[in-house]
Amino acid sequence: MKRIQLAGYRATHFGYSVEGKVATITLNRPERKNPLTFESYGELRDLFRELVYASDIKAVVFTGSGGNFCSGGDVHEIIGPLVKMDMPELLQFTRMTGDLVKAMRACPQTIVAAIDGVCTGAGAMIACASDLRVATARSKLAFLFVRVGLAGADMGACTLLPRLIGLSRAADLLYTGRVVGGDEAERFGFYNRLVEPDALLASATALARELADGPTFGHAMTKTMLWQEWSSGLGECIEAEAQAQAICMQTRDFERAYHAFAAKSKPQFEGN
Repeated sequence: MKRIQLAGYRATHFGYSVEGKVATITLNRPERKNPLTFESYGELRDLFRELVYASDIKAVVFTGSGGNFCSGGDVHEIIGPLVKMDMPELLQFTRMTGDLVKAMRACPQTIVAAIDGVCTGAGAMIACASDLRVATARSKLAFLFVRVGLAGADMGACTLLPRLIGLSRAADLLYTGRVVGGDEAERFGFYNRLVEPDALLASATALARELADGPTFGHAMTKTMLWQEWSSGLGECIEAEAQAQAICMQTRDFERAYHAFAAKSKPQFEGN
C-alpha cells in the first residue's frame, strides 16, 4: 500500500498547517463566515481521501477563522448556480458533498472539530462527520436545509445526527432548522465539551495532540468499528470487536503498554 507524507501539503481553498503529528484545517473566508464553494468541497474531499495513506499525520483539527466555524454552502457561489442545473448535475453535486463526509469517516485519523460562532448547514454536517467536537457557548448550530426549501436529509444528516443526539432531538433540528446555542448543544450531546473562545483552538489542538500521541492504530480501529457497527446486530458487533481487538493485540503498542505498566511508567505509543 502506498504511504505518503502530508506535512508539506499546500492547500488552495483553505488553510492547512502541521505541527508534529497534528494537521489543522482552517476554513479561511472570515468575511463571509467561512462558506464552502464547489472548489473547497472538492479539495477537502480529496485531502481526506489522501489522509488514508498519510504516515505522518495522526490526528486532524478542523476549524474556521474569524470567530466562526462554517456558514455552509456559499449562497452566491453554490446555491445560485444550483437553481440553474438539471437533475444529473444536481445529483453530481449532492454526491460530491456526501463524498466529503464519507472521506472524513473513512480516514483513520481522529478528527477534532473546533467550533465557534456560526456552524450551519454543510458546516454543521462537517461537525457531525468529525469524531469529537470542542465548542464555545456562543456557537450557533443549525441545520438550515429546510430554510431553503430542502429536506433535512443532506450529506448523511438523517443517519449521523440521530446517532449523535437521538432521533427526537434530530427530528426537531432537521424539521425546524432552528438555531441551537452552545449550552444546549453540549447538554444534548452534540458537543463533547465547551471552552472559552480564546481557549478553543488550543483546547482542540491539545486534545488532538493527546490522541496523536496515543495508540493511533487502536484509535483507527475504534473509528472503524464505530462506523461499521451502526448497521449490525449485537452478535455481529461483538464478533467484529473480538476480531478488531485481537488484531490490536498484535501491535507493538500493546506490548509497549504492558511493559510500561509492569515498569510503572508511561507507555510511549508509536502507532504500530
